Amino acid sequence: MSNHVYKQLELVGSSNVSIEEAVSSAIAKAHETIRNIQWFTVTETRGQVVDGKVAHWQVALKVGFTLE
Repeated sequence: MSNHVYKQLELVGSSNVSIEEAVSSAIAKAHETIRNIQWFTVTETRGQVVDGKVAHWQVALKVGFTLE
């Protein structure tokens, strides 16, 4: 295994469907401009409640990618 240097950045994804979709959309959008994304960590999950039901998810995450 070779040695790597990683950079971290923080993202917030949102979805009205699920936590997983919020994470996936954030990573997919970051992938459009950032190469070598290797991992992520969910740091916070929050949501909006409307009429007693979950209406929207917001997920904060840290994403790590290798530097070239």
